[in-house]
Amino acid sequence: MFKLDEETWLKHANPWSVWTRNTALPALVIAFWSRVWLGWWAVIPIIIAISWTYLNPRLFEKPKSTDNWASKSVLGERVWSNRDNVKIPDHHKRAPNILNIIAGIGAIFVIWSVYSLEIWPLIVGFSLVYCGKLWFLDRMVWLYEDMKHVQEYVKWLY
Repeated sequence: MFKLDEETWLKHANPWSVWTRNTALPALVIAFWSRVWLGWWAVIPIIIAISWTYLNPRLFEKPKSTDNWASKSVLGERVWSNRDNVKIPDHHKRAPNILNIIAGIGAIFVIWSVYSLEIWPLIVGFSLVYCGKLWFLDRMVWLYEDMKHVQEYVKWLY
């Protein structure tokens, strides 16, 4: 849905893009939850939140340097998404899938909380989503560090 081209990947590697991306889930939750207060007018904050989610990787300039944790997490995501074309080390194959499952389970709690308007599933869901996603990003930094010698990936680090 949010396919990124070479230019957009580089923009998303800007640390501002990485860190502000963490606002997307709370923005979506608040937007959908606002149906309680706004009724059908909640469509406006929902459209804004979805637009923010789409635009965030595209809004920022390419970073001056990619030699930082946030940028390397995005570069690692690129390596991960290309794993069918360029083999990755075996020790990187399992953990990202497990962490995505954890984040996915958290998303189920978040969706349920928005539907039922319950705060506890929201807190559990946010905890699982963010722990899973941030740990996943940390694994992507490690993956990139292990793969940055590959000719295709060398040019990404500057």
